[in-house]
Amino acid sequence: MVEDTKEEQPNKINVWMPMLFGLVSAFSIYIGFQLRNTTQPGQSSLKPSKAISTIINKSNTGKLDEILRFIDSKYVDEVDQEKLINKAIEAMLEELDPHSNYIKSEDLKEVNESLGGSFEGVGIQFYVLNDTILVVSPLIGGPSEKVGIMAGDKIIEIEDSLVAGVGVKNEDIVGLLRGKRGSKVSVNIRRNNNDQLIPFTITRDKIPDLSIDVGYMADKETGYIKINRFSGTTFQEFMEKVEKMNEQGMRHLIIDVRQNSGGYLSAATKIVEQIFTERNLIVYTEGRTQRKKEYKSTGRNFYDIDKVAILIDEGSASASEILAGAIQDMNRGTIVGRRTFGKGLVQEQYNLSDGSAIRLTVARYYTPSGRCIQKEYKGKKEQEYYNDVDRRFETGELESQDSTAIGDTTKFYTADGRIVYAGGGISPDVFVPIDPIVNNIFYVKCLQYVNEFIYKLTDEQKELTNGYENINDFSRNFNKSEQVFNQFIDYIDEKEVVYTKKEFKEAKSKIKLNLKALIARRLFKEEGFNKIMNEQDLVFIKALEEINKK
Repeated sequence: MVEDTKEEQPNKINVWMPMLFGLVSAFSIYIGFQLRNTTQPGQSSLKPSKAISTIINKSNTGKLDEILRFIDSKYVDEVDQEKLINKAIEAMLEELDPHSNYIKSEDLKEVNESLGGSFEGVGIQFYVLNDTILVVSPLIGGPSEKVGIMAGDKIIEIEDSLVAGVGVKNEDIVGLLRGKRGSKVSVNIRRNNNDQLIPFTITRDKIPDLSIDVGYMADKETGYIKINRFSGTTFQEFMEKVEKMNEQGMRHLIIDVRQNSGGYLSAATKIVEQIFTERNLIVYTEGRTQRKKEYKSTGRNFYDIDKVAILIDEGSASASEILAGAIQDMNRGTIVGRRTFGKGLVQEQYNLSDGSAIRLTVARYYTPSGRCIQKEYKGKKEQEYYNDVDRRFETGELESQDSTAIGDTTKFYTADGRIVYAGGGISPDVFVPIDPIVNNIFYVKCLQYVNEFIYKLTDEQKELTNGYENINDFSRNFNKSEQVFNQFIDYIDEKEVVYTKKEFKEAKSKIKLNLKALIARRLFKEEGFNKIMNEQDLVFIKALEEINKK
């Protein structure tokens, strides 16, 4: 089963296009539902249901054939039928719900790679700075790291073609560096601003596209794991982090799923299984043509985890909400943050004969107490549905729990008898308001420049990154934050960034934190960045307080 809330916005079609809806509907249903379900390996091909067979009857197909012939033979202009059919499919699915969508053939590989957890290429994170490709970090164990490419290297040439100073775009870079496993690509690197370029030949390989940003010990007994999505590799990544932290003395665990838009249902349920110590219901799904299916824990844990806290916000959706809902309903941990997105619909993906696919909502999922937390979408425009966060800002919900909207007042009960509600997302046990800095225009502008500034600065001033044994040493002893901040202000003044004294005063400490965190990333990768940023993260701090309560 696939769940994903970040769907491409469908294009609107011309006014005469509804004539094609029926034709496309019958065609796509007839083709799509006979093809295999790509999200559940091993399932047999699906056959059209009785209801679908009724739709594709002789009368309807005859009428649709007539319409198609009239358009083909009589319409005033030449028609790109493939383009029009694609638009019609998108519009047709838009009529169902916000999460049923059409994936064009040219986009399908990238979409599947995102959830599959791997792709083939050279294995670097890059950033285009001053029209030059800057290596942010070679992926651990990837082909680039193996040949010696380092963070801060600048890619000047790819296969003897100049890529610096020529206006190269991100998609062009990806196209040049990605390729089939085993193929080779030559690059010329500039390191430490030396004039002489260093040649490298990289053999492309399978690259893990990690769904867990970081896992580290937040204190002597508490581990912290940040999951950015639920992919085919998430559970394995999760267990690797837990195993490592268990060896370091982990007893408690904080799981951060803020801004996690979802993914595979099974990835979330497997993680919950490792948190539940007994046989419990995790979630169940049910739909018009789908029988009730329950997902239960086995009660067999690989590691002992005592206290648990789940960090959520308005960007936590689908599989993230399954995780938080199960923990909350079974009273297994504390949910900290703000109300989640509110997606309780389950999609399955069906491949079409031309290499495209549809993701179709086939069921709703329900937490152990029986609540479906899908927010209302009937009658709402897609933009209104996805811009629900704007409404939460306007009503003050992100600043005060008293302003939280309850979409459904039906009462449900957790394992310890607390009342929880369905509809509109998972509400936290412990509310933490949004950091008001997000509304500081000066701070938002500064975020556009902090990356390029730090990479330029650390190339020129090596003393900023020298002499630190580990991230804890850096966190305690880095004492150049004020100096770096002042240099950054000079830098953005050159960029003619405008700000008020009030904006400057409110944003200063958070900008200093970002600059320090980015220097930490240069030294200690994602663990360094996240550990420094969490030092002032109000939701993280509150979760740690809850964990440490006696």
